Parts: sequence; C-alpha cells; structure tokens
Amino acid sequence: MIVLLAGLALVVAAVAAAYGLSRRRRRAGTVLLIAVNALLLASALLVVLLVLTGEPAQAAAPAESGDEANWAALLGAAIAVVGSSIGAAIAVAYTGSAALAALSERPELFGRAMVIVGLAEGIAIYGLIVAIILIGRS
Repeated sequence: MIVLLAGLALVVAAVAAAYGLSRRRRRAGTVLLIAVNALLLASALLVVLLVLTGEPAQAAAPAESGDEANWAALLGAAIAVVGSSIGAAIAVAYTGSAALAALSERPELFGRAMVIVGLAEGIAIYGLIVAIILIGRS
C-alpha cells in the first residue's frame, strides 16, 4: 500500500512539474508528460504480466475453463476503449481547431461546428459500446 501511495505521489508531482514547465517551456513540459505516460503504460503492462503469470491466491476460487477467454475479452475491451479514445482525441483536436478558426470568422456557424466536433466524439462512444459487448460475452 505504501508503494502505491508513493507511486501516486510521484505521478502527481511529475504532472505538476510538467504543468509548470509547459507554462514556461512548452516542449519540455510535453516531453515530461510523454515520459510520465510511458512510465504509466510500462507499469500497467508489468502489472498485467504479473497477474497473468502469478500464482492464484489460496482463497481464490478454482480456475474455470473460461478463464482464458475471460482475460482475452477484458484485454480486447481495454484495447477497444484505449484505441477509440486516442482516435477521438486526435479527431477532436483537428476538428476543434478548425471549428474555432471558422467561428472566429463567422460566429453563426456555431451549431454546425459543434455537430462536427460531436461526431468526432462519437468515435470514443463506439469503442465503449464494443467494450461493453465484449465484457458482456465473457
């Protein structure tokens, strides 16, 4: 538990430092945020590997034949959510900047611009629906 709290404090400190750096030097803050994200990804993969290769706890129920399909469905659901969220973020970044540029010239285009940005947000919702379907079948 102490290791978890220390890791959480380290991540919070790194994000705060990246925020401070991004206000002064934008590139250094971005590099630090990417490093924090890479560290979190590596530690999540390490936890997944430890869980998959570790011995089951003694109090746990006996293994069922569907355990292999269960973790694969959960991993697929996680990949669906992550992939669709990253895709939605990229889509919103491009459509949002284009919408702001259009609104600065013609403010009456607000409704149309928000519809287009909303369509880009729909990508994340599709990934969430796929994840719910996968979890429901496991």
